[in-house]
Amino acid sequence: MSHFKNLKAWQHARALALLSKPLIDRLPASERSGLADQWRRAASSVVLNIAEGASRRGAKEFRKHLDIARSSLDEIEAIIDLAMGLDYLSSEDVAKVSAVRDECARTVFGLIRKLGVPVNS
Repeated sequence: MSHFKNLKAWQHARALALLSKPLIDRLPASERSGLADQWRRAASSVVLNIAEGASRRGAKEFRKHLDIARSSLDEIEAIIDLAMGLDYLSSEDVAKVSAVRDECARTVFGLIRKLGVPVNS
């Protein structure tokens, strides 16, 4: 596999993590050990799992890490939805980060399809 920094999925994941930070910092202090920490960990997980998976030998190992990244992307979507539902953030606040999350998810899914490795192989 090529160097992870050349992967569009990793580039989108990195942008997502960087765009998430200011929003995470705006969550109330009461959420520092809750939603804020979970969002931070999930955003980092996407970036790091793509990088780690790209360095593994074989498509099966890469697929495993991409599945973890995809799960973290879904977790971020749920966290954003919850933060908006709790009136911590508005739809305007999260528009850009949500768009990047969606693009990252599409790119990760495309990479999974390109690998052609079945889920349980």
